[in-house]
Amino acid sequence: MSMKEKGMSWKLIPVMLTFFTMGFVDLVGIASNYIKADLNLTDSEANIFPSLVFFWFLIFSVPTGMLMNKIGRKKTVLLSLVVTFLSLLIPVFSDTYMVMLVSFSLLGIGNALMQTSLNPLLSNIVNGDKLASTLTFGQFIKAIASFLAPYIAMWGATMAIPSFGLGWRVLFPIYMVIAVVAVFLLGATSIYETKEEGKPSTFGECLALLGKPFILLCFIGIMCHVGIDVGTNTTAPKILMERLGMTLADAGFATSLYFICRTAGCFSGAFIMRKISPKSFFIFSVVLMLIAMVGLFLFHSLSIIYICIGLIGFGNSNVFSIIFSQALLYMPNKQNEVSGLMIMGLFGGTIFPLLMGIASDMMASQTGAVAILSIGVIYLLYLWRKLN
Repeated sequence: MSMKEKGMSWKLIPVMLTFFTMGFVDLVGIASNYIKADLNLTDSEANIFPSLVFFWFLIFSVPTGMLMNKIGRKKTVLLSLVVTFLSLLIPVFSDTYMVMLVSFSLLGIGNALMQTSLNPLLSNIVNGDKLASTLTFGQFIKAIASFLAPYIAMWGATMAIPSFGLGWRVLFPIYMVIAVVAVFLLGATSIYETKEEGKPSTFGECLALLGKPFILLCFIGIMCHVGIDVGTNTTAPKILMERLGMTLADAGFATSLYFICRTAGCFSGAFIMRKISPKSFFIFSVVLMLIAMVGLFLFHSLSIIYICIGLIGFGNSNVFSIIFSQALLYMPNKQNEVSGLMIMGLFGGTIFPLLMGIASDMMASQTGAVAILSIGVIYLLYLWRKLN
């Protein structure tokens, strides 16, 4: 290994730790269930917490791209870590409804800042064909934090030291300490940032980049990826309950299976894309999801449904990294703005479940939800032809 490669490896450590902190946002799922029980909330009141995450992506993604032009990518990532730290600090002192709303709003804002700035910062360390595989490895690291959150909360609720007085909320100070470590490690790491040519773009000029056909196609692709991700998590247990009469407790394994296969896909994809082109792996991934959609339409067997859910998880695991890297490489002189637009596409996680619910109600079956998911997969199949 050359001295240059060794230097790059050391710089990746704090960046990957920051990817881990990016996964903190997924604690909102398990936390909203505990908050609902603690405060005797209705489903509508509890569901506000996950919705806040996607709302802030819509609002803050593009402005963050503009902010990076002014203060730089590394400083923007550090700012996102500070906001995340504050979001984790607040629940340590109180767990009232308004306090938790403020906490999760800050968590969503911090994550929007982080996802927009961290990916292009990584492009200053790794570039070319290795960017997609490294982004995928970052998503794998992020998934570890997502996995751990429910188990840490469960440990806190049942086994935490009584003097803490936090119960399941012990999750917040544990993750808060990791965020602090990430701040110091990244702050101490020197990363050379390429300067974008010309004057910084205005908000209108950032949105105008959607007028570039390839950027628009990638933006919609990100919406489809996130829509399939959130939609599958929501619908998989419902399919099992509808077709096989399973209880929610038993059917809930479908969501865990999806995350297991998605994490495995991120890990393996990081190495596979060092051997084959991202475009080739993209079509392989999309075909897996297409096969799964056909299976969900036609079969009612438990084992086949599980296989289909696993195929969606594995297939969808690398789509984000490939599309994101392609968009950044398409406009290397406008990476900050492009990053903001791509992350804004995460708002697809709100749109797809809404359409899936409407379709399911109209057909009185989860087949309607599968049909909406299939539209997203078919679009990704079309997008493959446009990739480089």
